[in-house]
Amino acid sequence: MNESVAGRAIDAVWRIESPRLIAGLTRLTRDVGVAEDLAQDALVAALEQWPESGVPANPGAWLMAIAKRRAIDRFRREELGERKRDEFGRVELARKEAEPGFDASLEDDIGDDLLRLVFIACHPILSRQARVALTLRLIGGLTTAEIARAYLASEATIAQRIVRAKRTLTEARVPFEMPQGADRSARLASVLEVLYLIFNEGYCATAGDDWMRPSLCEDALRMGRIVAELMPREAEVHGLVALLEIQASRTEARVGRNGEPILLPDQDRSRWNRVLIRRGFAALDRLERLGGTLGPYALQAAIAACHARAGTAEETDWVRIAALYDALLEVMPSPIVALNRAVAVGFGYGPAAGLEAVEELRFEKSLEGYYLLASVRGDLLARLGRGAEAAFEFRRAAAATANERERTLLLGRAKAAGDVDSATGRSTRS
Repeated sequence: MNESVAGRAIDAVWRIESPRLIAGLTRLTRDVGVAEDLAQDALVAALEQWPESGVPANPGAWLMAIAKRRAIDRFRREELGERKRDEFGRVELARKEAEPGFDASLEDDIGDDLLRLVFIACHPILSRQARVALTLRLIGGLTTAEIARAYLASEATIAQRIVRAKRTLTEARVPFEMPQGADRSARLASVLEVLYLIFNEGYCATAGDDWMRPSLCEDALRMGRIVAELMPREAEVHGLVALLEIQASRTEARVGRNGEPILLPDQDRSRWNRVLIRRGFAALDRLERLGGTLGPYALQAAIAACHARAGTAEETDWVRIAALYDALLEVMPSPIVALNRAVAVGFGYGPAAGLEAVEELRFEKSLEGYYLLASVRGDLLARLGRGAEAAFEFRRAAAATANERERTLLLGRAKAAGDVDSATGRSTRS
């Protein structure tokens, strides 16, 4: 196999399999740090062998088999004492692995290693920022650079959080099991936030050659549904699930035949998945029956529902969406939310009003260098007929994004805006 082809294949496999691999290894070793080290060992073996042998039929199972063998070698080499052996189940991992039904015996009432790993990473012993960063790393398979972009933080800061979080969990001997009762409820908010961020990374990849990573969306949605089954009286769980279901319904319409992004106004809405939309509406109905004030996920789900109910882009109720963003800003003040509100204002009340809202955010420090700020401003300027200024903003946004598909899209928009005469608003191309 060509080395470059093998490298791309391995990267794709790693994105999909690493969260499951680390989760399974954590179940066996009871140590998140050791599990990630073993997973990295398996990745190195794949990099060495797959260019020659090709990608195996079941790459996840291959990686797990290599990682388990490395685990056995590691434990033997370190000559673990009786106390350490007790932590790994009182018997040698090699013998346990060979026992019939061993893997099945490790399953609890959830039966989902990934979800257990999410709750471990969201343990109260960790800071909120560390919980998010660690879970995105372990469950989302994201690099520190991608996490840093998601949180508008430096790579060094994120790397330190992850290292310290793993060390803290190891030293505290946090068990690989689902929390129960009050402990489970206490961790719910950070778990929902993590699932939300994992979905968003799949929905709009921060880096790489693809605009979307559907496997991350699927993982987040699947885990969200499980949490909703566990906590049926928690309105925000249903709010998150409703949001993810409705957003996921657009997946096929968001990407063209050649992988190019298709923006919301240009999507073929007949390609939206009506089953997922109905599931999203059902989740909204469940949270409404629970009553109470709408939380941030429920409000975002209501915004997504406005788009889902519109038969065409022109039928979208942007005035209601802007009002929902006002409510969202009340419960979740954020420059990103304010930027999204500006987009809604621009469609609901005209581009001049939207641009005025964006101008208030131009000097927001946390948005400095954020490509979507420039992109939104470019769109509003283009709609106002200020082509040259719009082209400048689109080029600035293209330079700031790390996603190749999005960069191509933004450069195309810059060219289109530059070809429009600012005085007439008409194309100057022949």
